[in-house]
Amino acid sequence: MNKVFVSICLCLIAMSTQAQFRINNADDSPLRKLNIAEITINNLYVDSVDEKKLVEDAIRGMLDKLDPHSSYMTPKEVKEANEPLSGNFEGIGVQFNMIEDTLLVIQPVVNGPSEKVGIIAGDRIVSVNDTAIAGVKMSKEEIMKRLRGPKGTKVKLGVVRQGIKDRLTFTVVRDKIPVKSVDAVYMIRPQIGFIRIGNFGATTHQEFMEGLKKLRDQGMKHLILDLQENGGGYLKAAVDIANEFLQRNDLIVYTEGRKVPRMDYKADGSGVFRDGKIVVLVDSYTASAAEIVTGAIQDQDRGVVVGRRTFGKGLVQRPLDLPDGSMIRLTIAHYYTPSGRCIQKPYTKGDNKDYAMDVINRLKSGELTNQDSIHFVDSLKFETLRQHRIVYGGGGIMPDEYIPLDTTIYTKFHRELAAKSVIIQQNLRYVDSNRKKLKKAWLSFAEFKQNYEVPQSLIDAILKEGEKQNVKPRDQAELNKTLPHLRLQLKALIARDIWDMSEYYSVFNEENEMVKRALQVIAR
Repeated sequence: MNKVFVSICLCLIAMSTQAQFRINNADDSPLRKLNIAEITINNLYVDSVDEKKLVEDAIRGMLDKLDPHSSYMTPKEVKEANEPLSGNFEGIGVQFNMIEDTLLVIQPVVNGPSEKVGIIAGDRIVSVNDTAIAGVKMSKEEIMKRLRGPKGTKVKLGVVRQGIKDRLTFTVVRDKIPVKSVDAVYMIRPQIGFIRIGNFGATTHQEFMEGLKKLRDQGMKHLILDLQENGGGYLKAAVDIANEFLQRNDLIVYTEGRKVPRMDYKADGSGVFRDGKIVVLVDSYTASAAEIVTGAIQDQDRGVVVGRRTFGKGLVQRPLDLPDGSMIRLTIAHYYTPSGRCIQKPYTKGDNKDYAMDVINRLKSGELTNQDSIHFVDSLKFETLRQHRIVYGGGGIMPDEYIPLDTTIYTKFHRELAAKSVIIQQNLRYVDSNRKKLKKAWLSFAEFKQNYEVPQSLIDAILKEGEKQNVKPRDQAELNKTLPHLRLQLKALIARDIWDMSEYYSVFNEENEMVKRALQVIAR
């Protein structure tokens, strides 16, 4: 028995003590058959083989025949997947973007290692440990790899700053950098707060509670909870968030599988926002943990869901750590909303391509633009628990109030400008050149939001750069239709670069149809 088989068996035996796995080691067992195949190929195949890759491909091959969410990840992929949810990573602590092959600092993280040594917004980092990273066509991934490193290690940065002739040098001591999962927190109207959650990670509940307190201190009585494009995350984070809205013993979600007994998750009655109106915003990319929160609020008749049908991921994965740091994420159960709905959309085992194309297929079918294109069968009909409203399972959560996707709001010209990064690059140049002037002119965001107008010079620069890249409006009518939304986008981006993401959404949401409907719902 070779070392690969031994490692696998030891791993399974270790896991079996916790999960009660049955291991069949008989001569005719499938496991022994797999082992013999691996040994034979590794020892007798005509050419040399990568044994590690051979085993990984075999694992992937098995998992690919199951559901779309069971998967295998290499140690590197595990680290990359966990980082956005862990709440932190180790590095220098700057938000940056690339402009003309140069790293431009958008904002240093507050109290982060870069801010502590004096790096400021607008700085250009041109070298890392005496190795040039500007003007050498280095990939963004390679630059990030050089900037990140273990906490406590030092990195020497060469920095070019506007108004300073000589290159500056900073030695930054890397530290843990928080990764925020709450994207925006602000008062959208008197007594109405707005919170947008990007994913459900280890620190989401804490961030949410801090945001909630901030808004309540400003007089918030009602809340718009934006879960659009939220792909999910940790089940516990979703349960903790839902708990803040529900009464004691209200069911939030339950999970159940072939080998996993039913597990109920209920509110404990300690929630701090059990009164006041709630509107949840969702779209086709709202998935998993975000659907748990949405389903609990809808089924318990606690709030109103506005938007479009959610993604429909109702499968629970258990991470199984392997000895080399790799991981199998295996689906072990379904999760169900309080009314008993399993919102997992249909899938064919082994056909992940069709599953991945689901959102595109929704657009082609007209579902995203026309509510009448959505059809549920009666066998999937359920009732909410208090008001006994009809809701459906079997394919995402259908909102209480449907908002069609407006596919005409952005012209082809606007989309091409965005796709070629013309808008973002010209905006970065404008803010970089006018940062001090903007900060001096607009001491408060409220004044900026009320009175700032995007200069024509910035619009002209975008049109000129677009023309250079052969991106032109079809005619004057298309240009006229493009400009209002382009100006709004630019104003929001400038607000983001001068302040933060809350200010970005504060500007952008004023013309968002889903947000407008949410405000109408609360006003009823």
